[in-house]
Amino acid sequence: MTEAPDHPAPADAPEPEAPAPDVDAMVDLRRELVESGVQELLTELDDALIGLAPVKTRIAETASLLLVDRVRTRLGLVSEPPTLHMSFTGNPGTGKTTVALRMAEILHRLGYLRTAKVVSVTRDDLVGEFIGHTAPKTKEVLKRAMGGVLFIDEAYYLHRPENERDYGRESIEILLQVMEDKRSELVVILAGYEEEMARFFASNPGFRSRIAHHIDFPDYSDAELLAIAALMLDERGYRLSDDAREALEEYIALRRAQPLFANARSIRNALDRAILRHANRQVARDEPVSVADLMTLEAIDIRTSRVFEIADPQGSASEGEAR
Repeated sequence: MTEAPDHPAPADAPEPEAPAPDVDAMVDLRRELVESGVQELLTELDDALIGLAPVKTRIAETASLLLVDRVRTRLGLVSEPPTLHMSFTGNPGTGKTTVALRMAEILHRLGYLRTAKVVSVTRDDLVGEFIGHTAPKTKEVLKRAMGGVLFIDEAYYLHRPENERDYGRESIEILLQVMEDKRSELVVILAGYEEEMARFFASNPGFRSRIAHHIDFPDYSDAELLAIAALMLDERGYRLSDDAREALEEYIALRRAQPLFANARSIRNALDRAILRHANRQVARDEPVSVADLMTLEAIDIRTSRVFEIADPQGSASEGEAR
C-alpha cells in the first residue's frame, strides 16, 4: 500500500516549468530543409518557372521562416504561430496558380497543413444570386478547402461597392471569420491585378490585417517568354526551326503591345494555334513526311497569325485574344 506524502501538493499548484532549452545545442537547418522535402520543392519550383526571381526569393524566404519556426517550437523556444494567409498580385499568366500549388506542398511538408490540396475558386463559387444563397455556398467551399489552401482568383470581385445590395459582403464576412478562427487549419491565398487588389484591401481592412505575405508577380520579359515557349513545345515533343524562332520573337513583341495580353497564357494559346496550322499543313502535303517534319514548327506556322496582319502594332484585336 502506497502511503500519501506528508505534505501533498495543493490542488491548484502550478504546473512544473519546462526545462530551459540548451542554448549551446546546434541545429543543422540545411539538413532540416532537405529532410523535410522542402528543398526539393524549391528546386522544382525554380526549374518549373522561368524568370520570376523576386517571387522565388519570397517563397524561399517564407519557407525558411516556417522551417525555423518549426525547429524553435520543437526546441521549446517561445514561438507565436505564424500567419500564413497570402496575397498574390500580378497580371494573368505570371504563374500565380503554379506557385500556390507549390506553396501548399511546402506548408504540408512542414506540418502547417494536413494536406497539400488547393481549392481554386472565383466570386461565382462563393457568392449567391439571391438572399440566403451566399452563406451556404461560401461555407461549402470552405469545407472543401479545410486542411489545405483556398485560392481565390480575382478576389477583388467579392467587393462591389457600386451595388448596395451585393451579396459579396456576406461572403467576405464569413471568410474573415474563418481566416481568424481556423488559421491553423486553412490558408487563404487571394490573387488578382495589383491595382484592383490594392483598392480591395483599402476597402476591407479586415483582409489586410489577416494577410501576412504579399507577393508581386512581375510580367515576363520577351526573352523569358521565348524561353517559356521553347519549354512548352519541348514538353509536347515539338521544336522551332531557326526561322520559326525568329518569327516567334517578332510575334511576342507585337502581341505584348496589344490588349488582353496574358503573359505565358497568351504564349500557350499562340502555340496551340501554331501547332494546329502545322498539323493542317502536314496533312495537306501530297507526299510522305518525316519525323522531323512532324516535330518542327516553321515560320509559316507562326506568321500566319493575324497579329502580323495588323499594320499598327498598337492596334486592337477587336474581340478576344488575337489569333
